[in-house]
Amino acid sequence: MAKNINFQNKPSNDGAGVPSRRAALSMMEALQLRNQSLDQAAKDACRRLPPNDKAHAIAIIHEALRWQVDLDAMIDSKTQKILNHDAKARMVLRIALAQMLVLKTPSHAAISTALPLVEKGPRKLVHGVMGALYRDQAKLPETPSLPNKALKRWSKNWGEDVIEAASKALLLPPPLDLMLKDPANHDDIMAQMHDYSPISFAKGHIRLGRGSAVEHLPGYDEGIWWVQDIAASLPARFAGDGANKTALDLCAAPGGKTMQLAAAGFNVTALDISKRRIERLGQNLRRMKLSADIICADIYKWNNIKLFDIVLLDAPCTASGTFRRHPDVLQRIDKDDIDRLSEKQSALLSYAANWVSIGGKLIYATCSLERKEGEDQIDNFLLKNDNFVLDKIDLNIVPVEQAISPDGWIRTLPHMMIEEGGVDGFFAAVMKRIK
Repeated sequence: MAKNINFQNKPSNDGAGVPSRRAALSMMEALQLRNQSLDQAAKDACRRLPPNDKAHAIAIIHEALRWQVDLDAMIDSKTQKILNHDAKARMVLRIALAQMLVLKTPSHAAISTALPLVEKGPRKLVHGVMGALYRDQAKLPETPSLPNKALKRWSKNWGEDVIEAASKALLLPPPLDLMLKDPANHDDIMAQMHDYSPISFAKGHIRLGRGSAVEHLPGYDEGIWWVQDIAASLPARFAGDGANKTALDLCAAPGGKTMQLAAAGFNVTALDISKRRIERLGQNLRRMKLSADIICADIYKWNNIKLFDIVLLDAPCTASGTFRRHPDVLQRIDKDDIDRLSEKQSALLSYAANWVSIGGKLIYATCSLERKEGEDQIDNFLLKNDNFVLDKIDLNIVPVEQAISPDGWIRTLPHMMIEEGGVDGFFAAVMKRIK
């Protein structure tokens, strides 16, 4: 039987730990009320926090989002009237319960830092729900439940094995994948990373466990690797050797694929519409001592007559395949988002096709688990463009098991390579221009 805890129900000025909880609440409000991404929300909410408080705030919001479905069910079990999904009391309770049940914050600390967040609101409600759940010794299930809208889509598209794997994948943050500037140095760099228990799936790739500060890893200052999920590295691998060839990387920032292409010897043109993201791409290239012709422009307005051997379009998408890193996508993305972005992807593909030379390749990719942003895009594109055919993918350069579909494109799913730390959900296809 749980012992009684004195949950103080009186106003409190911000004390130790409250600023990080306020930042977590601010992020939750940005997600629920303004449909911002977690990255956008964190930038605003954590701007003035010291590093430790920022890390704590982000840890809280990540766990609250990973377990949101189950936390909401707990909250609903203890209220006479179901709270709105964006009610402040619900958001504060998610944050407090995530601390108590997932991060193992002592119960008195979880509640004492939650109540100041509702000083002018339903303090008694928050206090009562927390107390009731504590007395009931409430527990979360073994794995987080997926939101109903994602559950329906993914069950239909991928089946129960993927649903189960996605739920398990939410439990742990993803590992750290490094792409090497020069794959010839692979063995030496593996040896340098010995203390971090490195594993590798392909030449030029190293995977480490989470928990190490990236900037403190061997080789960071020397610019011999960059961080990039193994699935996200596949599209540029399909480009092959870049000696005496040109490549156009569209929607290029922050630059992982640009760096891959440049490191492979291509003469790269990197285009992105965002000035801020372009600046970051330039910083990444300088750190890696790689070069590209960087252009800040709108694809639809770019006045280009040059053709390229390789055109790579990593299209704007829902990013639902990155739910391990960005659990907010599970809560935010719905059918309207998928429809809107799929229309944009179709338009971008049409523009990109105009810049591929005869005999050249158009590589399309999205970090999405939605068929409408992947398989359906390629089916529709090939129906409308008889001057392109699906190109055969070299099995030797695909290090992810089961990733090559019978149709000839790449699809990574949450149940793949589970024992090795898993992969992001990703889609990629290579099309060759034949006339």
